[in-house]
Amino acid sequence: MLGNVQAGPTALRMQIGGRLRRLRELNGIGRADAGRAIRGSASKISRLELGRHGFKERDVRDLLDLYGVTDPAERETLLELVREARRPGWWGAYGDAVPSWFEQYLGLEQSASTIRTYEVQYVPGLLQTREYARAVIGLEHHDAHHEGLDRRLTVRMNRQAVLHRPVGAATLWAIIDEAALRRPIGGPATMRGQLRHLIDVAEYLHNVNVQVLPFSAGGHLALGGPITIMRFAQHDLEDAVYLEQLTGARYPEGPEASRYQEIMDLLAIRAARPARTVEFLKDLLNEF
Repeated sequence: MLGNVQAGPTALRMQIGGRLRRLRELNGIGRADAGRAIRGSASKISRLELGRHGFKERDVRDLLDLYGVTDPAERETLLELVREARRPGWWGAYGDAVPSWFEQYLGLEQSASTIRTYEVQYVPGLLQTREYARAVIGLEHHDAHHEGLDRRLTVRMNRQAVLHRPVGAATLWAIIDEAALRRPIGGPATMRGQLRHLIDVAEYLHNVNVQVLPFSAGGHLALGGPITIMRFAQHDLEDAVYLEQLTGARYPEGPEASRYQEIMDLLAIRAARPARTVEFLKDLLNEF
């Protein structure tokens, strides 16, 4: 079995791809040969196995034939996951407001059981108030029409439901650089509201931990930009590392991904502990 079919479509694709990769390797079949079996290439097999490409039932059946999987129940279990993975996530209704490069991240975030994130410029999206988020989106999309800004805002607010599910709420561990908290996005009133929200979340939401990385921590390896690492409840899925850039994103793998795991661990050690962070946020609130 491949786990809970209630997982999001991206996580399901990753599960299916991981299962197909293990079957291929077990049978000693190379990606090029597997690609030919589905009228494709080695690079297509690679994308499928990483969960970065949608599956066609015909292709999966052909691969199962190639890999010698003949048990009807096993085949149907995998094919049912393929059908489930083709159902769009809720963000599909906002396609014009979600860049194609961001869709995969949304799928991962909404499927994750644990999210660790470091932000240097803004408060993390999952912790933004509506007013703060509107100001950030206005900066990022200053030339967009009002309706487009509202749809992007709706997507950002809807993402936060992952932290408030009655069952299966994700755990968030957020490390926020002091610079992001001192930057008056949206003006003093908006920042006061945002800081109060962070204090409330840090004190009362049991599945959220907030740490501030103060200026006094000095320089560090993550100054170049935000880092997000997602872990999934499905035991056969590897952690996903996400590096967002101005107009795109990267998903490091292998040793590079491990390096970012190490960097995140170091940031957590150098950042103020959650209890001290609340004190820091309350002191900062009095400055706005």
